[in-house]
Amino acid sequence: MSKELDLKHYLSLIRKRLWIVIAVVILGTAASGIVSYMLMKPVYQASTKLIVNSANDKPGMLQLDLNAINTNISLINTYKEIIRTPAIMELVVKKHPEYNVTTDELMRNITFSSVNGTQVVTLSYPHTDYKEAARIVNAISEEFQNQIPNIMKVDNVYLLHMANENKLPAPIKPNPKLNIAICFVLSLLLGVGLVLLLDYFDDTVKTEADVERYLGLPTLVLIPSIRESDLRGKQKRRSIPRKAGETSHASN
Repeated sequence: MSKELDLKHYLSLIRKRLWIVIAVVILGTAASGIVSYMLMKPVYQASTKLIVNSANDKPGMLQLDLNAINTNISLINTYKEIIRTPAIMELVVKKHPEYNVTTDELMRNITFSSVNGTQVVTLSYPHTDYKEAARIVNAISEEFQNQIPNIMKVDNVYLLHMANENKLPAPIKPNPKLNIAICFVLSLLLGVGLVLLLDYFDDTVKTEADVERYLGLPTLVLIPSIRESDLRGKQKRRSIPRKAGETSHASN
């Protein structure tokens, strides 16, 4: 029963100060929309695909050798670490100074992914300019393919697909709708929390229900508060003179 009363009490508090919750939600979602649509630059992602093939096979003529395939798949994790080293990225930076990127930026932003059980890997690179992202990821892929024979002494990486610079896909971020939805939920929680916080620091007793809630005593006498405007209104009504007919009637 007490839990039900507490829930009703909290709902009553939120209902009384609902305008605070609404104001916080509107401000939060509006700020999220402005930042997502106007201030944040869209980020695009360009990708290339490579295949890790056995050293004795030629591109386009894969042999169904399960041992060789398993060996190539096990090498993918090794290649994943190699591509994030300066051994590859420093060469890309030196050969393509027009990209205006550093080795650390390339190692931090490049993404190397593969589907379990396959020999195909995907290299991805994000950038605010899709053409720039396509050029960078193509350069990394080509340099990676050229350097693997020198590093691993095995020529088993082949470029299947390069990023198309003329393609303009949808940006991967920001996602304005998702940002607004998340901000709506967070603003709603913030508004409710603010209302409960204001009530927590408010130690005044306003109604007879507060007396019974905090003191556990019934209310016997209630003294209403009277505003000065109410008293002035009563004084004005008393000072209005009676009409002549009313006075003569009273005298008779």
